[in-house]
Amino acid sequence: MTLSKKPVTGMKDILPEEMEIRDYVIRIIKETYGKFGFTSIETPCVENLANLNCKAGGENEKLIFKILKRGEKLRLAEAQSEDDLADGGLRYDLTVPLVRYYSNHASELPSPFKALQMGNVWRADRPQRGRYRQFMQCDIDILGEASNLAEIELILATTTTLGKLGFRDFQIRINDRRILKATAAHCGFAEEDYDMVFIALDKMDKIGAAGVEEELREAGFAGDAIDRFLALFEEMKTAEEPVRCLFDRLGDGLDGEVKEGFLEILKSVEAVKGDFFSLVFDPTLVRGMSYYTGTIFEIAMPQFGGSCGGGGRYDGMVGRFTGHDVPACGFSIGFERIILLLMESGFKVPASGGKCAYLIEKGIDGERLAGIMAEAQARRETGDQVLTARMNKNKKFQKEQLAAQGYEEFREFYREPLKV
Repeated sequence: MTLSKKPVTGMKDILPEEMEIRDYVIRIIKETYGKFGFTSIETPCVENLANLNCKAGGENEKLIFKILKRGEKLRLAEAQSEDDLADGGLRYDLTVPLVRYYSNHASELPSPFKALQMGNVWRADRPQRGRYRQFMQCDIDILGEASNLAEIELILATTTTLGKLGFRDFQIRINDRRILKATAAHCGFAEEDYDMVFIALDKMDKIGAAGVEEELREAGFAGDAIDRFLALFEEMKTAEEPVRCLFDRLGDGLDGEVKEGFLEILKSVEAVKGDFFSLVFDPTLVRGMSYYTGTIFEIAMPQFGGSCGGGGRYDGMVGRFTGHDVPACGFSIGFERIILLLMESGFKVPASGGKCAYLIEKGIDGERLAGIMAEAQARRETGDQVLTARMNKNKKFQKEQLAAQGYEEFREFYREPLKV
């Protein structure tokens, strides 16, 4: 049988050009987040299936790559359901593993704990542009900080990193799940219906207000509640200050501390941010994960036309493991989409030193070869990147390939001096 040379559907091989960019982006991310006090951690790529199915992952729980039980535990003949066959799965995000990690090591970690985690995750999703079944995630999280200092730090750290990578004119859209709930209550929706209402609202940017109205009416919600709901969002479109407009309408229906804290986040970020991004209140922002309890945010890139990352506050998740809730908030950069945009823009990794290729003719004597290698090593120690390679017959093509990789200087070494 002929073996397949193609990767599994939804996964990809990474060529050297892209790998160079990925390594550079990872380095910038780690350096920048490190300056904000985040420390790197690592968790296993396999988690207990019960953890992955803890009703915190939303639709992702339907996309788990499950792992069969091993050895004597795998009893195919006795299996009545899928749960009898599998006990582990590949992680679909980094948040569930982080919460388990923190719950297991809290006594050994500082408080608040500022974590940076990068690693591959897997989802049995439908592949499309910027979406794969195996992909890198890059998360920063702050656990143990109940105040909005966590949100402010996460937004500033993330936007600073994107700025260092050359991104401009992007948006950080921000909302709060408590604001969404107060809005739904104000318009007359029952608490048990909030999730269905928010699922429809989340599609506003795709299907418009008319599409959201149609979905809500088809779901059987009262017409007056739908009318009030959509009229409120229409009013905010033309308001000079949409946040204050909404807060005025909600009145005592939204806790004063929530209002004050949300405005503090906006004011603090605006006071120190650069001019390369904008912070925008988006009352239709929902985000799909059911574990969010407060502030939520999302990165919108004009070049991509969709989300390039997001996050929010999830104060109730640690309690699922320990029985004691711990305040937690996180922000994830859409690593693969960032790489895609850099690749499509023709991005080149800034050179830290010269890039030189030493092309050595075959058959050169050992003593001379040793001298060439010593010279190359000395240049590397001064910061240059030096490639040593045997000279091909088609030297012109070889140089063209190396030039495409960024090599600007070529030195050629022959068995004996060329005759002029």
